[in-house]
Amino acid sequence: MTTSVSSRQDFEIHPQLTDPLLPELLHPERLLWTPRELADLTSTVTTELTGGLRGLLRFDEERRWWARLALTDGVELWLLSWLPGQQTKPHDHGGASGSFTVLQGELGEEYRYPGGPIRRRTHVAGEGIGFGAGRAHQVTGIGSEPAASVHAYSPPLVATREYGSLTEVPAEIPSLAPILGA
Repeated sequence: MTTSVSSRQDFEIHPQLTDPLLPELLHPERLLWTPRELADLTSTVTTELTGGLRGLLRFDEERRWWARLALTDGVELWLLSWLPGQQTKPHDHGGASGSFTVLQGELGEEYRYPGGPIRRRTHVAGEGIGFGAGRAHQVTGIGSEPAASVHAYSPPLVATREYGSLTEVPAEIPSLAPILGA
């Protein structure tokens, strides 16, 4: 479903998400979101739209499941599910800033900034994090229960770059993000 905001800007929202709060949270006029703004977005979506999100959730034993919730010129929003042991490959977000908030369950994260050590965190339901463009990470569903999380990226639609391990993250992560206004 595409909802027109003005004659110049459109945004997309998943057709099964009908809560009127979501369009208000998207700020389609904002072309670049900070990590803090992204964290606020994913946190609010997980706490205020819980019922709608749970109605969309699917769990697949063969592969991780995901659905795009919304897209504007400045941000994309995703819902991801994780069975215990399911994980991403180590990756960066190509110069986009990001955020995720755990809707249910637990996620383990190994992450690294260029030139820094590999660190580990556990994120439980209700917890989230915003991060800048230079972060590479690997996320894993941990614990004994299925997990789900809401993710946001700005700028949107930037390709991720995968690594064999986080030790392969270069000293500087080159941006794959488009130059705004180009």
